[in-house]
Amino acid sequence: MKLLIVSIFLLFTSQSCDAQNSRKMSNEKNSFEIVKSEEEWQKQLSSEEYYILRQKGTERPFTGEYNMHFEKGVYICRGCNTPLFKSDSKFDSHCGWPSFDTEIESGAIIKKLDKSHGMLRTEILCAKCGGHLGHVFNDGPTESGLRYCVNSLSISFDKKE
Repeated sequence: MKLLIVSIFLLFTSQSCDAQNSRKMSNEKNSFEIVKSEEEWQKQLSSEEYYILRQKGTERPFTGEYNMHFEKGVYICRGCNTPLFKSDSKFDSHCGWPSFDTEIESGAIIKKLDKSHGMLRTEILCAKCGGHLGHVFNDGPTESGLRYCVNSLSISFDKKE
């Protein structure tokens, strides 16, 4: 009987926590400067871009347009055109995705704990629209020690002369 009561208590407690987490997630979505309905995002983005930016997907490694792209310019969010990375912060990490060692300016990117797929990682989001960019890791080869691992489909490139 005690086991049944404890089980029921744990079930209700976990459901309550899940509901609180869901509310927190939805509040986070509404805290971005650019807020659109899912239908609006689907009209604006290709299906692949929508999958990455809005559904937190990942493109296959070594397939992205910007993986081995090293022109001078600025990489911007494909969802809202916010500048995210300068080309001089880009490096070849041999991981299959575009990699940067620092964001363009503090606050351009939001970092969030990601516990998906049985891993603990730090997700990176555009601070202006909340678009999923990829993840950041503490194994970068430069002074910052960071490797922002970004999906090519989440960014565009603005060539600066």
